Amino acid sequence: MNQLSERAQQVLEAVVIDHIRSGEPVGSRTISKRHRLQVSSATIRNVMADLEEMGLLQQPHTSAGRVPTEKGLRFYIDSIMKSKDLEAQEKRLIQQALKDVHRDLATLLQKTSKVLSGFCKQAGVVLWPKLTLTRLKHIEFVRLRAHQIMVILITKSGLVNHVVLHWEEDVDQDELDKYGRYLNDIFKDMTLGEIKERIIQEMKNEKNLFDELYSKALKMTDQAFESTFESSELYIEGQLNLINNPEFSDVDRLRHLFQAFEDKSKIIRLLDLTLSKASGVKVILGTESSLDELYELSIISSPYKRGDTLLGALGVIGPLRMDYSRIVPVVEFTAALLSRLMEEPE
Repeated sequence: MNQLSERAQQVLEAVVIDHIRSGEPVGSRTISKRHRLQVSSATIRNVMADLEEMGLLQQPHTSAGRVPTEKGLRFYIDSIMKSKDLEAQEKRLIQQALKDVHRDLATLLQKTSKVLSGFCKQAGVVLWPKLTLTRLKHIEFVRLRAHQIMVILITKSGLVNHVVLHWEEDVDQDELDKYGRYLNDIFKDMTLGEIKERIIQEMKNEKNLFDELYSKALKMTDQAFESTFESSELYIEGQLNLINNPEFSDVDRLRHLFQAFEDKSKIIRLLDLTLSKASGVKVILGTESSLDELYELSIISSPYKRGDTLLGALGVIGPLRMDYSRIVPVVEFTAALLSRLMEEPE
């Protein structure tokens, strides 16, 4: 396939670009008028027929025009596409949108998904940091008022997460400080996932039930972890943007689309694939996800990190007919910016 002639690549690129722009099948005359290939319409037709035989183009109905297949889009993205450079003004707007919120992790990630959605006119998604993989640096308990305690988790990668618990008994700050000293000594350098497993095992261990301080500290930490991991999910913004794509004008396809977004675990699994790459943008097209619910959707995603530690992933979800040459650099720039913001001191 990588032996595709230069002319065939030019014709395939022209079909992809025009189809992305119009949403309609593309004919040889359209290519001849819009693109300077310096060949006749008849020659373009022959090349399009060859591309169809290779499975890179298809003829959706009796129309003379053709559209790229998933295989054709994959070849275009991997071998032909030239990403458009972001303009300086676009970069400034993205930077400004995230500049004032970076000290609050939840707000920062939510705003990032809005920025991606707004700039790309599709759905923007941001996966929370994989807290189970991050190592604990410090845990602290703070009494806010009677029966209300804040648990602060600080990880080695520099993430700070806090959870407010409503506790059945009133615990003074001196007692909470003892909890913190006790647990910091026991759980230091363990991942949050390992700590969670350790807590479950320790709470089953009868001899620890006789140590009242340890027992209470474990219960409080267990509740804090439950709240932390439940909230560490996914931000999605701009699903309604997808309605504007003609692909989803059919009611059944629209229903199928929103069913796909209802089960966040499927999208999380898609973004998890991004975390297998140390860096760079990954494009997953339709059926490549192996998820039936998402076969009509593509995702353009990239990991974000702090230092060398991969934290999570962000991306844009839309139809197969997306402007990849524009969206890829937006995702790439936003991931790099988010990574830089993660480096800044809390």
